[in-house]
Amino acid sequence: MSSKEYIAKHRFAPLTARKGQLAAEMIRGLDVNRALEILEFSAKRSAFHLLKVLKSATANASMDENINVNRLYVSKSVADTGPMQMRWRPGPQGRAMPFRKRTCHITVCVRERELEEAATGAKQS
Repeated sequence: MSSKEYIAKHRFAPLTARKGQLAAEMIRGLDVNRALEILEFSAKRSAFHLLKVLKSATANASMDENINVNRLYVSKSVADTGPMQMRWRPGPQGRAMPFRKRTCHITVCVRERELEEAATGAKQS
């Protein structure tokens, strides 16, 4: 029996996709409680944005009465590139120098572990 996935997204997050991917890789496949703990004490700036999205996905899952929130795990966490905005700063001799403001789209999916998976996951920890 496949359980339902609960998704949360943060679009146009003000950070580069590579920095978002580094934090997303840290929590992929972990239990939600462990992932929340890792993100809360991480020094990465992208961890703050990922923490908010993970809490939102967990809240989405908790709205379903049939879901045990303690058995949730991060099934998918991705930071894709978003649109780039060109900004301008003053340059020499009255010119304007462009610079890029990069954004990313953060997606986190959580799913409930099956009873067999939860038992083997607890033994491995």
